[in-house]
Formats: sequence, C-alpha cells, structure tokens
Amino acid sequence: MKRLTLIALLLISTLVSVSFPAAASSKHDEGTDGESKIDPKEIIFEHLGDRYGWEVPFCHHKSIPLPIIVFGSDGLHIFSSERISHGQDYVDGDKMFRLADKGDFKGKVVEIVDGKEVRPFDISITKNVAALILTVIVVCLLLLPLKRYYKRKGYKAPRGWLGAIEALTAFIYDGVIKSTLKDKAAKFAPYLLTAFYFIFVMNLMGLMVVFPGGANLTGNIAVTLVLAILTFLVTNIFGTKHYWKEIFWPDVPLWLKFPLPIMPIIEIFGMFTKPAALTVRLFANMMGGHMIVLVLTLLIFIFAEMGMAVAGGTAVVSTLFSIFMLLIDVLVSFIQAYVFTMLSTIFISLAQENPHKEHAGAEAAH
Repeated sequence: MKRLTLIALLLISTLVSVSFPAAASSKHDEGTDGESKIDPKEIIFEHLGDRYGWEVPFCHHKSIPLPIIVFGSDGLHIFSSERISHGQDYVDGDKMFRLADKGDFKGKVVEIVDGKEVRPFDISITKNVAALILTVIVVCLLLLPLKRYYKRKGYKAPRGWLGAIEALTAFIYDGVIKSTLKDKAAKFAPYLLTAFYFIFVMNLMGLMVVFPGGANLTGNIAVTLVLAILTFLVTNIFGTKHYWKEIFWPDVPLWLKFPLPIMPIIEIFGMFTKPAALTVRLFANMMGGHMIVLVLTLLIFIFAEMGMAVAGGTAVVSTLFSIFMLLIDVLVSFIQAYVFTMLSTIFISLAQENPHKEHAGAEAAH
C-alpha cells in the first residue's frame, strides 16, 4: 500500500510540475481586476508545438540549447538557441537575429533587415528534429541487438527484452505482413516493420514528460505526412502492370471510361486519398490524446481561482483522469502504430495483385 501511495504521489507531482511551469511562463490575459489569468489556448499550443530548445526536467524556465542553422541575407549562420532564448538579439557580424514574439513569424527565428523582421531559410535542429534523431537511435538500439543475437546463436529463442522484441516482431510479421502479402512479405517487411517500430517509439516518447521524451512528433502533421508519403511511394513505385492498368483503364463498362474518363479520375483520386487518410488518422488520434491530458491538467489552475476547496477537489479528479488517459494513450500508441502498418500493408498488397499468376496457380492446384 505504501508503495502504491508513493507511485501515485510521484505521478501527481510529475503532472503538476509539467503543467504549472508551462502555465506560469506562458502569456496570460489580463482580467477586469488587473490580475493575470491563464490562457489555456496559448499554453496548449505552446506545449504541442515545436521550439528551438528542450526543456530541462522539472525546470521549464530553463532549456537545453539546440543549434540554430539559418541562411541569412549574407549566407550561413550557426549559433546556439541560448543566445536568443530569453528575448535578446544575437548579432553575428553586421546581421541581427531574434525570436519573433508576435506576427506571422511568432516563435520563429527572424533576421532584422532595415528594421523589419525577415524569415531566413531555416534548417535548425529544433526539438522535433532532435527527437526524431533520438527515435532513430532508440529503434536501432532495440532491433540491432536482436540481429546480432541471431547471427551468433542461430534461431535459438532469445530471452528477456530481446524475447519481447522478437515476439512483437513475429506478431506484426506473421499476423499482418505475411498473412496479407503472402510470398511478397519478405520484400516489403523491412519497410513495414521499420515504420511500425518508428511510430510506436515516437508515440511512447511523446508520452514521457521529461527529457528525452515530451516531443509531440506524431501530433505533428508534417511527420505523419512524410510517413504517409513513404507508403505512397512504396505502393506506387513497386505497383504491378495490372495495378496501373486498373487505374487508367479499369475493368468497367466502356461508357464509364470513354469519352469522359469518370472511373480513371476516381481511381487516380483514390491514389491520393489513401496517404491522406494515413496522415490524418495518426495525427488526429495522437494529437487528441495529448490535448485531453493537457486540458485535464489545466483545469487545476483554472479552478484554483475559486478557492482552495474547489481547487483541491479539481486537482484530485483532474490528476486521476490524466493518469487514466496517459495509460490509455500507451495502448493507443501501439494501436495507432499497428493500424498504420496494417493499412500500409493492405495498400501495398492491392498494388501487387496479379490475376494471371493467381489464375495459373488455381489451375495448377486443380
């Protein structure tokens, strides 16, 4: 019982320490009595967005600096994000850079040219970029030891965490990839398994509230879009002749193809709706989970203005629901990685159909 109480207190303190400094450091709206009020919208989008530094655990007014790399009006400039993290200007030669605090470039690095803020070409290592690099490292650390194990000991079943990785890999390969792609499974398994582990690790790291977690990668539509584009490229680059024939000249009545290409237009449109569905499905589910936890946590500080009794009751309820949602999000992290891999496998399998081979195989069986 004491151990469970300690765990609960640690979880509560973690949630509070994450939300309170963020609330304190974000912009506030002025109330009618002149007192500052929490702006939930500002806090939520600030937490979910990207930035040029990585917050120090339990100390959000400080951050781990990341390299800023921009091409200004006179060429390349590289400097630490710490030089502009507190609103100060950074002067490099005769050029000046700062973080914009308002306007269209709010939160982005801008160059001051003739007194105006101009957005340079920015390839900085932001929090999301650093998190992507860390995710790649984690995935390699999970899977490469399994490869080395099989190289040393053949097909002897591993134990411990390697056994868990093997079981998860076999579950995805046998239950999704091989059962759908059949003899083509080995060809596409490297991409599909990589996509599954990459998304799964990104999802889990996004649920962590301290470094090296906390980056909302799959809640960033740019990340999910790139993953969907990769599935789109694999599907269409390796598509069979029959797949392309069914797109441009499908097996339907002639009046649906000529003189108005109704069905080809629908088929071509369908090529692009599939990656769009992959993008939005993963993005919306993961973004929604993060946002619910943030909203529940912010309720503590919103109701704090109504007195200690109301604040205390709200803190208990919000914290319990936040912990419950975080546990649900762990399951959702696996489900979303599984669904993305399953849908990618189905899309690829549809592009691998070859009716002539299937017909020949059926005749040989008879």
